[in-house]
Amino acid sequence: MRKILKWVGIIFGVLMGLAILAIAAIYYVTQTRLDKIYQIKVEAIAIPSDQNSRERGEHLVTTMGFCTECHGEKLAGQVWDDGWLVGRIAVPNLTSGKGGIGSSFSDEDWVRAIRYGIGIDKKSLKVMPSNYYYKLSDGDLAAIVAYLKQLPPSDNELPKTSIGPMARLSILLEPSILPAQVIEYDAPRPPEPVPGVTVEYGKYLANVCTVCHGENLAGMEGPGGGKNLTPGGDLAEWSEADFIRAVRTGVTPSGKNLDPEMMPWKSVGKFSDDELKAIWLYLRSLPAIETPEQGSKGASG
Repeated sequence: MRKILKWVGIIFGVLMGLAILAIAAIYYVTQTRLDKIYQIKVEAIAIPSDQNSRERGEHLVTTMGFCTECHGEKLAGQVWDDGWLVGRIAVPNLTSGKGGIGSSFSDEDWVRAIRYGIGIDKKSLKVMPSNYYYKLSDGDLAAIVAYLKQLPPSDNELPKTSIGPMARLSILLEPSILPAQVIEYDAPRPPEPVPGVTVEYGKYLANVCTVCHGENLAGMEGPGGGKNLTPGGDLAEWSEADFIRAVRTGVTPSGKNLDPEMMPWKSVGKFSDDELKAIWLYLRSLPAIETPEQGSKGASG
């Protein structure tokens, strides 16, 4: 009996040692990525000050930018705290109020953060979808900055972000959590979009949809993964009217209520009718890709 207990103790000790080594390795690798300094040249863009540009910026922020989903309705920041195991993310206060970055950010700082996902400390921002904002045209990025610069001050001092072990593991599994390490800095800038009910403009507006629905918009697996938006997927039987109604009301043609935390329909619903029609045109122009569930059902008759 003693011999068995001795071997159990040895095995347990070895496993504990390996676990400690694995945790140490994960911490070291992730901390190296978190502390990495990015020296890039920020392309200067002229930030307008006219009312039309600021209104355009506000529209982009509240629709395709989804900025209020993370920074709050007033863009004054908020805290996501999931306990020590996951960690705490302090989403910044974008205003010039107490605790905000608005009073200290230069035009270059705004562009660096939004387009490249890099903070004023030259390190990557966390959970900032700059790899999608990078595809914004210069004009639209400038309009967004123009709007952010004139936000009413809102006092909201936030705690520091802390990264727990599960979040560190997520950094290894999903590199885009630190956007600066996945952005192609030398990629050509997209041309200025021509607004209209066209496939081209719909593609431009729907770029941010790829965050949850995948690069080909055929859906993503796992928690939070979006549905298949191609003509071969979940929207196959929808009409344009069904699509617009769903994103405006959060209710699908079958009567299902969309979870606003998974599908930010309250933001998408602020697109104009023409913008939603353009997005619908683009979605209908995509190659029809069947989801695995649909494929298996079809095969079984």
